[in-house]
Amino acid sequence: MSASTARMWARFGDGVIAVGVAAALVVTGLSQRVPVSGQAVVGYALLALGGLALAARGRAPVAVLVVTGVCAAGYQAAGFDVAAVAYLFAVYGAVRAGHRTVAVVASVVVLALLPLAALASGSHDTGEAFAQARGALEIAWLVAAGAAGEALRQAEQRAEEAERTREETARRRADEERLRIARELHDSLTHQISVIKVQAEVAVHVARKRGEDVPASLLAIQEAGREASRELRATLEALRDDDTTPPRGLDDVPELVRRARTFGLDATLTVEGTHRDVSAAVDRTVYRIVQESLTNVARHAGATTASVRIDCRPDTLEIAVVDDGRATTGAAPTPGLGLVGMRERVTALGGRLRAAPRDGGGFAVRAELPVDRAS
Repeated sequence: MSASTARMWARFGDGVIAVGVAAALVVTGLSQRVPVSGQAVVGYALLALGGLALAARGRAPVAVLVVTGVCAAGYQAAGFDVAAVAYLFAVYGAVRAGHRTVAVVASVVVLALLPLAALASGSHDTGEAFAQARGALEIAWLVAAGAAGEALRQAEQRAEEAERTREETARRRADEERLRIARELHDSLTHQISVIKVQAEVAVHVARKRGEDVPASLLAIQEAGREASRELRATLEALRDDDTTPPRGLDDVPELVRRARTFGLDATLTVEGTHRDVSAAVDRTVYRIVQESLTNVARHAGATTASVRIDCRPDTLEIAVVDDGRATTGAAPTPGLGLVGMRERVTALGGRLRAAPRDGGGFAVRAELPVDRAS
């Protein structure tokens, strides 16, 4: 059975069974040619109701068990010698749902009621009434219905347990991998970044102590070292704490632009529209796009100006980072890991990214992110 067929059956299967059983019961009742009377009309109604009640056996198995049992006794009392098929389905549903004790008690009551109902119909003596009740609800079929329901219930429990175990194993492996990555980053990067930051701060301190002008490039290295240290620390905490550390987002973009100016870049920021709360993933991606774009401008573009524009629309966020560097349309750069990572982030959110040289020179990064409101 295909997945779509299984979903359709899960949604409409009980209804199909209910209609089929109701039709079978009514047709069987009509074949007995019971004289038309008020009692016969009630009997036909109970035959139909007993079958149709099965449509709710998935949602209310105990209630369906009671209704089908009462209907079986009722149409027996009305003079219809029809097997209690609907009740057998109801027993199966109740046991499958885990109501084994209720199913046993209800079945004992129904077994006791059916002979009395056959006697009440007036068409049987005592011996015939008990024989008719036995034919209407064979105990072997009752046991089979209960056993089938119990077997399926246990199979479903095992399947659920297996699925839960798989999810827990996958989650544990993800946690272990996250911690391994955190250790790798800590071992490979923390020391080097710390050395760069300390050396830059010492150089700045010595220059100021001597009364010398501190080169802008040295101040930029100092600031970059501090920021790299903060970023690495935040990344390690996120990896170790399952992303519980609040990440940087759209509100931190002005600080990115301010830092870009320390590299001698004439950077500007324009925010259009109303800044609404968005999901953490979108918020974090906006920051990373601007951060990576400005970093590339400072490192590779040879640009003097860069503009960052963020357009907050009702359904999308548009980010554009444009520079006047030396990139030309005839010599598109080979995408580095930064651009690749940017594109992966945007694509994962269902957005679009275009990063290419501009007509007239310079480079432009443009991204559109669908707005997923923060919950």
